[in-house]
Amino acid sequence: MNGLFSGAAARAALRSAHACLSELMTCVGVTGLAAAADSPGLLAAVDQHVAGIRDSLSTDERPLTPVILAAYAEGVRDAAFKHGWRAPEGPIDWSASDWVLNRLLAVCSLARTLPPSI
Repeated sequence: MNGLFSGAAARAALRSAHACLSELMTCVGVTGLAAAADSPGLLAAVDQHVAGIRDSLSTDERPLTPVILAAYAEGVRDAAFKHGWRAPEGPIDWSASDWVLNRLLAVCSLARTLPPSI
């Protein structure tokens, strides 16, 4: 698609990606990143997940963008839901977090490294 519509679609995708990442940061990132700062074990787990995400997304070959990162996070959530995972009710106990929460927290960590949008 060329011209007017391709730019509009790109802007809409970027807005949607920022909304997804913002929601994820609110639900998982704020408390999780604070907990990781105080817990070397959680921080190490998040760092391993960050490396896994970078490998999955081949960020050594193409730049990480909000759209790619948000799509990845939504894919993780969708797959987890299909396999019976449910988000915890109420505050998250980061001392007992599971693979899915740690992976989503790693997405939040990566989102903080993205350059600010124009």
